[in-house]
Amino acid sequence: MSAVFDQGTPSPGTGASYASAGVDIEAGDRAVELMKEWVKKTQRPEVLGGLGGFAGLFDASALKRFERPLLASATDGVGTKVDLARQLGVYDTIGHDLVAMVMDDIVVCGAEPLFMTDYICVGKVHPERVAAIVKGIAEGCVLAGCALVGGETAEHPGLLGPDDFDVAGAGTGVVEADRLLGADRIRKGDAVIAMAASGLHSNGYSLVRHVLFERAKLSLDQHIEEFGRTLGEELLEPTKIYSLDCLALTRTTEVHAFSHITGGGLAANLARVVPDGLHAVVDRETWTPDPVFDLVGRTGDVERLELEKTLNMGVGMIAILPEESTDVALATLADRGVNAWVAGEITDRGDHETGAALIGSYAN
Repeated sequence: MSAVFDQGTPSPGTGASYASAGVDIEAGDRAVELMKEWVKKTQRPEVLGGLGGFAGLFDASALKRFERPLLASATDGVGTKVDLARQLGVYDTIGHDLVAMVMDDIVVCGAEPLFMTDYICVGKVHPERVAAIVKGIAEGCVLAGCALVGGETAEHPGLLGPDDFDVAGAGTGVVEADRLLGADRIRKGDAVIAMAASGLHSNGYSLVRHVLFERAKLSLDQHIEEFGRTLGEELLEPTKIYSLDCLALTRTTEVHAFSHITGGGLAANLARVVPDGLHAVVDRETWTPDPVFDLVGRTGDVERLELEKTLNMGVGMIAILPEESTDVALATLADRGVNAWVAGEITDRGDHETGAALIGSYAN
């Protein structure tokens, strides 16, 4: 049965409409058309249908290859970094940040990323801008090995300014139950391998913006000698996506656990995967944080411990694995272009120790 609605006779009166309230449906439709080519690049063979349906479809029969498949899910956003993208007029990089925040959380348990959805909230739909954001998300999905199966673009006039926007996303992955990674696998003597961050990633920008712009009055277009580029270019550097690198490690070595270094810093996130009775010790002398971390600390007179509990300090992902596997692990990551090093080890925990700690001073 079909539904027929009496449209009545149109009147040129001054009655309210969705458009007069600030919502442009036609602009939204154009944005969808512009983003289709980018979404298509993320498709996996399990994805059914195309963009524009009410729901994204993923063929779950693909999971029959698992004995006991466990689904892993995560959701996240990019935070106040989006405001820097708005100010700079650069919209095709924060999608990488979004995918990294979601999919690198999922891979921590050893799960293979499967698919992702996004939510883009804007004050006013600018089709080319929305398409650029989705382009970045799609490129990130390709780097993470997952499909972008759908999303939503919502126009909120009156709540957000015409140029304001925010992004969020949710993802799903799968891992075989007997290959689930985590604290129960970690043993005394395991090595702690650090993988270099590409910069600040997507955490701590409230502190960064407060220090650099409100206190120091720096500008985004200001050239910073230590960076070899402008401050804005440095701050907008996309978050590195480690998903496929981590999965490669699980195929070549006996990985016990991963830790995604996000809000809370290295020690707090590492402590989340260290079991009771054991202690992760990370030696600061094994690496030198990028100059941007020094700039934030020095400019804002931020104490080191405050920096370390807010920013990643140059480490984006940690792998914990048997000490005898370190050579293979480092070779695997090097082959994939990932800068990694042995940063510490797992020891017995003392009476007054927390799950993880940093020791020593950063290398010069």
